[in-house]
Amino acid sequence: MNHADPGRVLVAGAGVAGLAVARALSRRAIPSLVLERRAGPADAGLAVNLPGNAVRALADLGLGAALQDLGSPVRRREYRTERDRLLFAVDEDTFWGAQARPRCLRRADLLRLLARDLPEGTVRRERGVASVRQDPQGVAAELTDGGVERGGLLVGADGVHSAVRRTVFGGSATEAALLARASWRFMAPNPGVEGWTLWAGAGCLFLLIPVDRGEAYGWVTADAAAGGGTEGLEAAFAPFPRLVRDTLARVLAEPAALHHSPLEEVRAPGWHRDRVLLAGDAAHATAPVWAQGAALALEDALVLADLLARESDWGRVGAAYEARRRPRVAHVQAMTDRLSRTARLPGWARNAILSFIGPRSYRATYGPLWTPVAG
Repeated sequence: MNHADPGRVLVAGAGVAGLAVARALSRRAIPSLVLERRAGPADAGLAVNLPGNAVRALADLGLGAALQDLGSPVRRREYRTERDRLLFAVDEDTFWGAQARPRCLRRADLLRLLARDLPEGTVRRERGVASVRQDPQGVAAELTDGGVERGGLLVGADGVHSAVRRTVFGGSATEAALLARASWRFMAPNPGVEGWTLWAGAGCLFLLIPVDRGEAYGWVTADAAAGGGTEGLEAAFAPFPRLVRDTLARVLAEPAALHHSPLEEVRAPGWHRDRVLLAGDAAHATAPVWAQGAALALEDALVLADLLARESDWGRVGAAYEARRRPRVAHVQAMTDRLSRTARLPGWARNAILSFIGPRSYRATYGPLWTPVAG
């Protein structure tokens, strides 16, 4: 079926970026249609860490109060060695303040939050975007089910391996992250951590963040298991504290709970082409050093909705959108590369440097992100 509506926005992908775009547009009374190839949410059982700028963006999307009922606040960060020596800590409560206190919650809860009160029929599942055509009147999305949908603009919010980016902009534009080649994510019983806690050793990182219901969100990477297998993980983390070893052993005993994910980044040279533009990971996926994946996607949505509400010619929005978003994204990418390089240093050098520059790097990274993008 071919539906034509030049006054609506087509959105490829119903992840964080796509649902945030739909919500931001709905608050501006701009109709949208979200097209998702999957039947249900991906990685629904995992969690997401939201720094203060993500929390501010959710408040600007009208979800600040509802967010407080989900997950757990993250009031403190601790960076530790493989021997459990504290390198430095950050009081996130003091830095962000009560109105932008970081929070960790289940990804499924975040997706439900973003989809709350969207107009009926906004999200269509099992209807992915296969290819895109543009003409002076708008854009047509040819779908995986054979249908066609038309709109005045199409937003590619379909993730790292974006079909929109591939078909409209050419090339995959993905590259391995400096931090590591691969990682694993999981949920596990909280072994007693009270805040964001990272242990770093020789080619190994282990992160735990409290979520809710007695569980913590975990993220782990190890050079010894970069090929995707978990056989070398226990040996790689043998020098780490018992809390880390026991948590890892418990997760490895239930392989289905461990989600392997290659660390890929997207540094696309352009985010717009006429009436097609990219948002979220499709435009600028980055290693999770500063937990900015969801945050930048939420901000993209706010900026895009603001521009579309102000501009009558949607064909001119892409350039303005990219001009407003590029500097902030470039800052995050630069700070990610800086900390990733530090993390790859020999242990003695890494520990000495992080003890000295750690708190300064935190402030240098998040300081420019403290300013909201809305308004």
